[in-house]
Amino acid sequence: VQLQASGGGLVQPGGSLRLSCAASGFTLDKWPIGWFRQVPGKEREGVSCIDNSDGTTYYAPSLKGRFTISRDNVKNTVYLQITDLKPEDTGVYSCATDLGGRVPCETMDDFTSWGQGTKVTVSS
Repeated sequence: VQLQASGGGLVQPGGSLRLSCAASGFTLDKWPIGWFRQVPGKEREGVSCIDNSDGTTYYAPSLKGRFTISRDNVKNTVYLQITDLKPEDTGVYSCATDLGGRVPCETMDDFTSWGQGTKVTVSS
């Protein structure tokens, strides 16, 4: 059972990225999947989450508008599209879930199953 984030890299300010969270060993549409980021000098924060039951999406209020979460059930992958990237978006982005099935998106900070993150650097 594994989650793996990918798609990070070096991007100029104003650019876009699509991050991927691929699951192996389980079907991720059965679980809520959240994206988090660790920005240098700050605590890890929840960015977005997609619910498993009806696909409801959640976004951190301060980030809503530039981030879009989506899920491809055929590819067993959850994506995070980021537009108009800013230098303050630089950090490590990770995906997570709760395989115990008890933690919903509303309390995504309590997710217990984490994948390896992908680094995003926004710089000119």
